[in-house]
Parts: sequence; C-alpha cells; structure tokens
Amino acid sequence: MTDSDGGDADDADTFGVGVHVTEADLQFVVHVPSDIDSGWTDPEEFQRLVERVVWEELDRESTLRGIARRADTGDTVTLGRVALRPDGTVVRTHLEAPGRDALDDAQTES
Repeated sequence: MTDSDGGDADDADTFGVGVHVTEADLQFVVHVPSDIDSGWTDPEEFQRLVERVVWEELDRESTLRGIARRADTGDTVTLGRVALRPDGTVVRTHLEAPGRDALDDAQTES
C-alpha cells in the first residue's frame, strides 16, 4: 500500500483493478467510478495510467502466471484499488498479488 505526500485523498478518483480470465487470455480490468471527476478527458489515458501504477507495484509476470495457473475461465481476480487525480498524481494504492484465498474467492464470484 502506498500513500503520496500532500493533498487530500477526497479529491482523487478510486479505480478498482483486476484481471479477467477468458479462454484465450488474461484481460486487465479497470472499474471506473460512476461519479468520476470531469478532469479525466481521455478514458484510454487514465486506464493506461492505472495499469502502469499497478504493474509498478506488483510483479506483472508472477501475478499473471499465478492467476492463469489457479483461476478458472470467467473469473475476475481483484488486485485492489488505485486512487488518482486527473493530473496523474497517485494519491493512494492498495494492491495485493492474489494468493490462494483470493483466487478461491474469485471462483465463487464467477
């Protein structure tokens, strides 16, 4: 978990992140809040930013390998949350590579 210095977390948007398992691949998923700040003008841009922040904190290869090995097709495995401001400032992250328990939970949600 990372917190940045300065500023109020209330002026940031919090995005949920996960990986969805399909028959053919693993898809990085960003859950966008319904009341997103109007400062986000390019959905592709903030989704790339969220993804970059996640893979800077978690080891991408081992996380995806673990998900592919243990999760079933149709599962979405939650990695956590990233709070960002429209200027790209990372306010807070709460990310965790899924362990066996998280993958068991994902299988019950599918």
